[in-house]
Amino acid sequence: MATNNIEGLLADTLSSDANRRMSTELKLSSAGLTLAQLALAQNADMSIRQIMHSASIVLRKYVTERWSPYFPSFKGNSPSVEVKSQIRRAVFHGLSDSNRKIRSLSASGHGTHARTLSSIASCDWPDEYPDLLTSLIELISSNSPDAVHGSMQVLTEFIKSDLTEDQILPVLRQLLPVLLAILGAPHQHTPLTRARTVSVFRQCVTALYMVKGQHPEAVKEATSTILPVWLDAFRVLLNLDPALDLSNQENWDGLSVRIQIFKTLDTIHTSFPRAMVAYLPDYLNATLHHLQVVYSTYNRYAPGSSEDEVVELPHLICPMFDFLSNVVRGGKAREWLLRQTQNLGTVEEMWAANANAFVAQEEDETQMYGVRAAGFELLYTLLDRSAAQVCTILQEQLQQTITSSYVARDGGAIDWWKALEAALAVVGSHAEDILECIDDEIDSGRAKPIDIEDLLANLIPSILTQTRNTPSEFPFLQGRAFVFASQFAKLLPLQIAGQYLEAAAQVLESTVAGIPVKVSAVKAIHNFCEGAEDSAVRPFAPRITQDLGPFLLVTTEDTLSLVLEAMSVVLEVDKGSWLSQDLASTLVIAVLEVWAKNNKDPIFLSIFTEILESLAASRANGVYETVVKQALPTLCTAIANAKPEESWIAGSAIDLVSSLVRGAPQDGLGEGFFAHLAPSLFNCLEYAEDRDVLQDCSQILSWSDPSSTSGLDHILRLVARLLQNEDESGGLVIGDLIIHLLRRVGDSVLPVLPELLRGMTQRMLTAKTATFLQSLVIPFAFLVYNQADTVISLLESTLVQDRSALDIVIHTWCENAETFQGFWPTRISTLALSRLYASARPSLQNLTVKGDIIVKPESRNVIMTRSKTRTTPHEFTSIPFPVKVLKLLVRELRSDGESATIPGGGFEVDSDDGDDQWTEEEQQHQGFKEDEFAFLSDMLGPRGANFDNDDILYESDDEDLKNDPVSRINMKEHLIGFFKECAAANTNNFAANVDRLSTEEILVIHQVVG
Repeated sequence: MATNNIEGLLADTLSSDANRRMSTELKLSSAGLTLAQLALAQNADMSIRQIMHSASIVLRKYVTERWSPYFPSFKGNSPSVEVKSQIRRAVFHGLSDSNRKIRSLSASGHGTHARTLSSIASCDWPDEYPDLLTSLIELISSNSPDAVHGSMQVLTEFIKSDLTEDQILPVLRQLLPVLLAILGAPHQHTPLTRARTVSVFRQCVTALYMVKGQHPEAVKEATSTILPVWLDAFRVLLNLDPALDLSNQENWDGLSVRIQIFKTLDTIHTSFPRAMVAYLPDYLNATLHHLQVVYSTYNRYAPGSSEDEVVELPHLICPMFDFLSNVVRGGKAREWLLRQTQNLGTVEEMWAANANAFVAQEEDETQMYGVRAAGFELLYTLLDRSAAQVCTILQEQLQQTITSSYVARDGGAIDWWKALEAALAVVGSHAEDILECIDDEIDSGRAKPIDIEDLLANLIPSILTQTRNTPSEFPFLQGRAFVFASQFAKLLPLQIAGQYLEAAAQVLESTVAGIPVKVSAVKAIHNFCEGAEDSAVRPFAPRITQDLGPFLLVTTEDTLSLVLEAMSVVLEVDKGSWLSQDLASTLVIAVLEVWAKNNKDPIFLSIFTEILESLAASRANGVYETVVKQALPTLCTAIANAKPEESWIAGSAIDLVSSLVRGAPQDGLGEGFFAHLAPSLFNCLEYAEDRDVLQDCSQILSWSDPSSTSGLDHILRLVARLLQNEDESGGLVIGDLIIHLLRRVGDSVLPVLPELLRGMTQRMLTAKTATFLQSLVIPFAFLVYNQADTVISLLESTLVQDRSALDIVIHTWCENAETFQGFWPTRISTLALSRLYASARPSLQNLTVKGDIIVKPESRNVIMTRSKTRTTPHEFTSIPFPVKVLKLLVRELRSDGESATIPGGGFEVDSDDGDDQWTEEEQQHQGFKEDEFAFLSDMLGPRGANFDNDDILYESDDEDLKNDPVSRINMKEHLIGFFKECAAANTNNFAANVDRLSTEEILVIHQVVG
């Protein structure tokens, strides 16, 4: 396509007519080479270069849609090899363009422009574009600032994404000296270009760390020669006064180098801490000096940068805080901290200066990362290492801030409150750690390092009082005062806590209080209900609940979530015993109205279910009946009327019904509950499933529909449908449903049990996923544990596709037992297997199942990928079923605690994690303090067993199953007793079966039986 035609088409891409733009883009989709030449023509006249921007955008689209099937958006018609080569040359040539925007478009466009050359490189290098890396290094080694700028942008992405493990080290040997030369040439290269060299170096450090395991010696050599040179350079650059960069009225480009250096120091300290040890004092002093300089200019207007980069003070402060946190957390700055504690007030002053935005919610999961977030994290780390000293400093800084704030107020300063709000935010955000520190100091006979009670008794009430008459004048400070008081609710006497709750209730009821204050009052109520004694909150609970109710109907999104969470914790006060029937009815109506508008939001739904469960669980007279009467008809209607394409409506309504069931009293759901629910529920369950409705099986058994089909028959139909469904995504649901049915219906299920077991056994032959197979096996385990002889006889007499049902079940069970999930399921499987072994049934002794993997010479010490497994499939031994049971039980015994025989000894690895700087205490506990190590050890359990502990990982196990006797059995004691009994009686030829185990398994059993 001719260039003059391209120009006209490119002009059309800017048309306001969408159809015209689309037609033009289709015509341009095959003009890749011409687009590249036009977009990057350095000798073009001004009229053409003005549309280069459009050409570059279309060229980028051409690459992603026409270049190669490598790209997800590929639409076919790839250019020829020759045309690709010409386009690559044209785009690469653009990296040296004198126009910065053209260079960026060639390398890494901003906004809607993606990385043209980087995209091509990700697809073609190294096979089709082998000289790219060499060309980039040659370009970056040139004396042309334009060429260096353009190539640097490509390298940043290239190092991050495209180098393999084997390519990293050779590339870095060529590249890093060139980058260091650019960094050290401030008169030749711009600060932003020099900052990019540091950014690329940081990517190199990360890449080295990633290959450290594959190439330990090479990486060790590289870091020992490379890192010191760069660390020396960083030290020199950070010793230059940052005030020089801040004094630049045109731009703050100079800060970009410092920003990247602090980010890189953080990365090096994480990846190769030993290399940092000698430099840490200098870097820590430099960090503190930078903070002091930045503090004095924090509120100044930021002039920005000379390019499109955003350079602002938070971008420098956050990585400095992160670096300090990382160093302090690692315990390598103890001596420096002791010398500098009096200077750490600068940190809090920095937060005080950044009080321009009020954050109503500052939980970790919602807070945007910024100076406050980074600063709070640093303070948390400091408190963790030197709590008493930091609290003492906070006390001093608080008093200074209070004094200076009131002086500023009396002097007429409009923003006098900002520093005080920030100071309260700093202390309040670490309330738990500060309270723990105070308790520790008092227990040790020392004075409190910080006087929170004085603040709660004098400062906070004065803030709330002085703003009560003019609530809109300082709403953020008043809001912060409410939240601060609630964060330290544990310190408040009952009377004072009541006064704060009274004040919060008044704010909610006020017609003049602003939104920030009301939001803060809601959050304060939430905190008070969680932190204060129920006796302090109970008198206010009905009033607060009434006050929160109207907010449910007028708030949305984050604010609605806050109100719902506050409502949820208020209802938990004294288990809702203070509720009246009228109040409960009003709340149910409001909650269901909000649910109807937000029934697709899983976060809201989780809170709705908590609220309804708390309402139903109240034992106040008549409240449960009122809640059910008000909620159940509405929810049943929603279940019945939900369209198939709006399944979430029925699903969420069933969840809410389940919450009513969970909150029901011990004597049952109440007359008529299931009769009202059943028609809509079973109609819905033709398409969905739910297990919680089986809680009251007596109602299910007594109910029947107009056609005389019982509730039990409906459930069995549901089970049959789930078994026939080829979609196994439901996983554990069907197993849980059958388990609940078997546990609660009892003998009523006996007439249909043979057909139920046949259907489950038949489905085992086609099931594919582990969770679905578990759903089919665990009900058999339950039946075996409770009625072993009956179930085994039934399976022996049943044939499925010419195989014994017993053979199918046992094979499926043995092959999947090690993958079962959940606390109760794994226990019932283990207990049932021990019952099967002890039964000594001839039919079980004659079964052979899959044993251990056979290690072939060609696969020994080889990582078996999927492709290798296809060509050399795994093979297994065949062993008798009783031997397999012993293997599974020994494995279970070992996972429940320390192995009976663990090979001793270990080996030392030369590491660069900096452990030679650990204190004696830390050396004894792998880098932790003793109490930290003890906590971690308890959390992990023996040999890290809690990572495999289903009680930890599967807390979602049904509450009813958690209370089952099976869940209370000491499994370790049970297995030890089982092995001893079998050994004493030689049960099922125990001695011979043990001889067929592996050497380590035999040692375990010998250790157990003595």
